[in-house]
Amino acid sequence: MQKECKCKNIMSVQLRTVKYSKKIKIKNVPIYSCEECKASEILLDVKEELTELIKKIGHSISEEVIYFNDMNEFAHLLYVSSDHESLDVPIDNIIEQRVNELLDMLLLAQSLNDSKWVQETEKRLLQISNKIIHNEEIYKI
Repeated sequence: MQKECKCKNIMSVQLRTVKYSKKIKIKNVPIYSCEECKASEILLDVKEELTELIKKIGHSISEEVIYFNDMNEFAHLLYVSSDHESLDVPIDNIIEQRVNELLDMLLLAQSLNDSKWVQETEKRLLQISNKIIHNEEIYKI
C-alpha cells in the first residue's frame, strides 16, 4: 500500500510503534511513512480503533506494551503477510485463512454460549469485511 506524501515522494505502509503517555507502547500500528522527509501518518482504516484504544487505556492501565495486531484485523493481516515465512503466500490466501480461523472461533464461542467472545469475533469478522475485502488497496501491498 502506498500513497503520495506532501513532499511528492511515495509513502509506504509500515508497522510501527506508537508511544502513549510516555510509558505505554502500542506496537504494530499500520502507518504510512515517507523515507524522504520522514513524515508519518496513521492509516485511516485503523485510526478510529486506535483512538478508541487510547481512550480505553486512559491512565488506568499498567501494561507497558500493547500489540495492536492482536485487536485489529487489518494490522493482524499486515503483520502476518510481512512475516518472513509468509512472503510468498498470496494475500488472498492469508485473508481466507484468517476468515476461516475467525469462523472456527465464532462457532466455538457460540457453542460455549460466551456472548462476549461471540461479539469480539463478530467485530473482527466485520473489520475484515468492511475495511479489507472492500478496500482494493490491500491487494497493492
